[in-house]
Amino acid sequence: MIMMAITAVLLLVGLGATPALAATTPTPTPAAACAANATTGCLQGTIKLPSGDPAVGIKLEIKGGDLDTVATTGSDGKWSQAITVAGPYTINLDTSSIPDGAVLDSAAKNPATVNGALNKNVGFVFKIVGGTTADDGTTTQTPTTDAGTGVSFERFLQQLVSGIRLGLLLALAAVGLSLIFGTTGLSNFAHGEQVTLGGLLAYLFANVLGLNLILAAVISVVICAATGYFQDAAIWKPLRRRGLGTTQLMIVTIGLSIALQYAFQYFLGASTVRIDMANPVTVQLGPVALSQQSLVSMGIAIVVIALVGFVLVKTRIGRATRAVSDNPSLAAASGIDVDRIIRLVWTSATALAGLSGVLLGLVLNGVNWQTGLQLLLLMFAAITLGGLGTAFGALAGAMIIGLVVELTNLVLPGDFKYATALVILILVLLVRPQGIFGRRERIG
Repeated sequence: MIMMAITAVLLLVGLGATPALAATTPTPTPAAACAANATTGCLQGTIKLPSGDPAVGIKLEIKGGDLDTVATTGSDGKWSQAITVAGPYTINLDTSSIPDGAVLDSAAKNPATVNGALNKNVGFVFKIVGGTTADDGTTTQTPTTDAGTGVSFERFLQQLVSGIRLGLLLALAAVGLSLIFGTTGLSNFAHGEQVTLGGLLAYLFANVLGLNLILAAVISVVICAATGYFQDAAIWKPLRRRGLGTTQLMIVTIGLSIALQYAFQYFLGASTVRIDMANPVTVQLGPVALSQQSLVSMGIAIVVIALVGFVLVKTRIGRATRAVSDNPSLAAASGIDVDRIIRLVWTSATALAGLSGVLLGLVLNGVNWQTGLQLLLLMFAAITLGGLGTAFGALAGAMIIGLVVELTNLVLPGDFKYATALVILILVLLVRPQGIFGRRERIG
């Protein structure tokens, strides 16, 4: 199977890049400049107090490779640590070194895992916010509201833009999933692993093999497209010819999904790997702050989605695809090669999913074995909300889901954001069971 073969190659290379861990006695390291070169990499970051002033004297315990040491922020709030072995490193911020009146943000990962690389500067940011620490060690974070009257307008705009960003990247994968369902009636539970594969391939080509990031992304998308082509040729078309029902085919996709998930985890481990090792550059657009990776990813997503819409509406292949989605038997009777259209849909859908994985890896600053799985439920929610089998419905549903997920953080704890999106889905389907762009089925 082509996907399993690619996975094996990808993950075996990942194994070779994983160093053995050796522990030594921790030794304090003062803040100092680190210069990356062919034999040295740099882990670094800047920590600021809630006031915006540098956080001086914050201690960070760093373990991994041949290191077991402590880095300390200097007078400018910056810390850095040279490494001589590429691989995963664990960074644990000593919360007792945080000044009074401030605490580590409850949403921050501590300890955090970063993937160190030679000849690279790898950055990581710990966010410190206002708050207090009780005698029993529990912390109370100061609410970030505007004079106690509710969420600030600036934060609302930030979450709104984040929702649009998530919606666009989710739409890339959801459109392909919707087209597969529309042309075959199959709910592909392995579609999330195509997202993961795209991100992991980009990591392999950009960091393990050292290719240019753009070239690595293009190759990753092409390989993902090839996996879709060969999946249909080797698995789905033969099973369709044998007359297997959609329920049986769906079970096959679940098995394929589980196999790929644990193949990724077994060889690459549970840690998150970064596609772009450079420190993210933040662009300030009024009250909204976005990384350059986010802006570029949103732009690419908009262009690709617009191109998909143009192809579906204005080209013969697009019209044939919509005809097969509407009525395969009638499309075949009118001279359309249904198998060829389905093969094209599988190829395009997996390419879009792979591109989504690459862009998500850049925006989220990493990808792991569960990246696609974590998005799969949101993809299904998007295509169900927009209307099963409709590409434009998947786009609309993805945008709604993305906005709901991010805006939920304004009024509810972050753990509720996905649940809120699914509640919205249920409410909409109670009013319009066929979804936003779906058509009510005729009976009789």
